[in-house]
Amino acid sequence: MVARVIVVSFAIFGIASAGVFVQDAPQCPEQHGVQAYAHPEACNIFFLCTNGTLTVETCENGLLFDGKGAVHNHCNYNWAVHCGERKADLTPISTPGCEYQFGIYPDSHECSTNYIKCAYGEPHPQACEPGLVYDEKIHGCNWPDLLLETCNPEAVVGFKCPTKVPSGSPAARFWPYPRFAVPGDCHRLITCVNGHPRLITCGEGKVLDDKTLTCEEPENVPQCYNSLRK
Repeated sequence: MVARVIVVSFAIFGIASAGVFVQDAPQCPEQHGVQAYAHPEACNIFFLCTNGTLTVETCENGLLFDGKGAVHNHCNYNWAVHCGERKADLTPISTPGCEYQFGIYPDSHECSTNYIKCAYGEPHPQACEPGLVYDEKIHGCNWPDLLLETCNPEAVVGFKCPTKVPSGSPAARFWPYPRFAVPGDCHRLITCVNGHPRLITCGEGKVLDDKTLTCEEPENVPQCYNSLRK
């Protein structure tokens, strides 16, 4: 499936409504597969070619067309789309908990590890990855130490960074960003950044070696490898 932000000037005389077959229109630029093209004037509307069949589509409320189609039917959240000269209709259709039918919103005006994702006007609670909080400015989850006006990183992570670490200790090797193991958790560690804790996940199937404070293959960390096999 291919989505394109190229603006194609189709002759659209006589189009009745979005999603309806366009009669007496020129052929699609490509006759095989699925391609989406920006409308020359409207950011809410796009042309869809399906094996040479042309339809005109309208993005759901709260979404606009950018050719990336990251959210629904080739459309993306309105705040993520640069329309250029195309005009965008941003009139909200609101339901309880959702300003637009599709959108992402904070679940609280306070520091929160959760947020609301709206689809078809239905709010769906979502949780950030452990150690992260919702950042309304980026419409996603972020480190709590980047939101100090509303968040207390120590409360979110459950750890207070020390001002000093013993010389020669594993943590001191990473100074000024000392690391610490999370008791009972083989998959995460804590890194202190400017005195604030960040909970880091090893990822890629790796686990933390609490002796070196580095993420390794499980078979190289016996205490974690044996617990994972149980």
